[in-house]
Amino acid sequence: MKVLIISTYDIQGGAAIAATRLLHAMRLAGCDVSMVVRTKLGSDTAVFTAGSKEVNTLRFYRERGVIYLYNRLSRKNLFDVSIANTGVSITELPVFKEADVIHLHWINQGMLSIKEIGKILSSGKKVVWTMHDMWPFTGICHHAGACDAYTFGCGHCPYLKRPSRKDLSHIIFKRKHSTYLTGNITFTACSHWLRELAEQSPLTQGHRVTSIPNPIDTETYRPMDKSEIRKKLNLPLDKKIILFAAVKAADKRKGMDYLVEAARLMAHHSENLLFLIAGSQGEEIEKRLSLPTRSMGYISPQQMPELYNASDLFITPSLYENLPNTIMEAMACGTPCVGFRTGGIPEMIDHRKNGYVAEYKNAQDLADGLIWTLFEADSETLFVNARNKVLEEYTQVKVAQQYKEIYEYETS
Repeated sequence: MKVLIISTYDIQGGAAIAATRLLHAMRLAGCDVSMVVRTKLGSDTAVFTAGSKEVNTLRFYRERGVIYLYNRLSRKNLFDVSIANTGVSITELPVFKEADVIHLHWINQGMLSIKEIGKILSSGKKVVWTMHDMWPFTGICHHAGACDAYTFGCGHCPYLKRPSRKDLSHIIFKRKHSTYLTGNITFTACSHWLRELAEQSPLTQGHRVTSIPNPIDTETYRPMDKSEIRKKLNLPLDKKIILFAAVKAADKRKGMDYLVEAARLMAHHSENLLFLIAGSQGEEIEKRLSLPTRSMGYISPQQMPELYNASDLFITPSLYENLPNTIMEAMACGTPCVGFRTGGIPEMIDHRKNGYVAEYKNAQDLADGLIWTLFEADSETLFVNARNKVLEEYTQVKVAQQYKEIYEYETS
């Protein structure tokens, strides 16, 4: 049985990283798996690029251009929606023709068009679609927020300048619906939260919907000697270190305003604490935090295990999350986590066992969680519980076995 994973990227962004980790996990489990992407940034020989860089760039701008024009030349929400009006001809590739199972991941921004998804379904091959956000079962948005229009066909989309009953979101929803009817899809959500949302959409009706977490290499992300790592990174030995990491650290959706307010509420601990910010635009947060802060800039994936081990706590004040790789990585290193009660975060952080789950958009509770985790809880217990959570639920072996069962079910 040959499996082909399809993703826009291989290592850029959380969804791409998760897809590549699954590629490695399935290969370790003995599966014949390869991966095709629009943009390859890594060096894995099992990952292939579809289409030329120039043509793929044109596809990207063609989709964004239509959205830009539809929204009256406004850049607002330009990357919050996708219409999949163009993409790569995956079905013409030899690697597609040789595959028995087609495993879709995040395939937006010019990777797959809705028309091409229809061709994949019509090919008769078994199709699995791992959902990293809500786009597979909404009209055009990646995160619906408080909007529930996707449960009855979309329309009146809050991301559009001219929302109406038959607006672009409704048009694309209908296009997806007719396309999905041409074959069978097993939708797999990375969290129970996302699965429950997907089950409410007419787009998933008649298809199988389940949930399987992302895998992680627990040998790469493992506990290390904290003192030695801090010395190596020139970090203080006598401070409690709080780590925050994101590709774009200043992204509003990452909850920076709540992090800033929580830090202000903890100002009386300024002599004992140090914030580390990993990611681009970290200097913007450093200027706003009222506690000692050090912006680390971009940190490579190879360096992140050391940074997790150097920290006493990892915080993710994100407002929208599915199953964050960063929480899984931190916990695999034995680092407790604090985050809001949103998305799949409460499935990962067991409240007051391996971290703290703060009430959504509550800066005071976020500050209380930081203080409890750092100064009141038993750090050794949190360390053990965090590591054990990952070993019990997210290892490569456990996740690969679940997907093997999906593949075998699909091909039976």
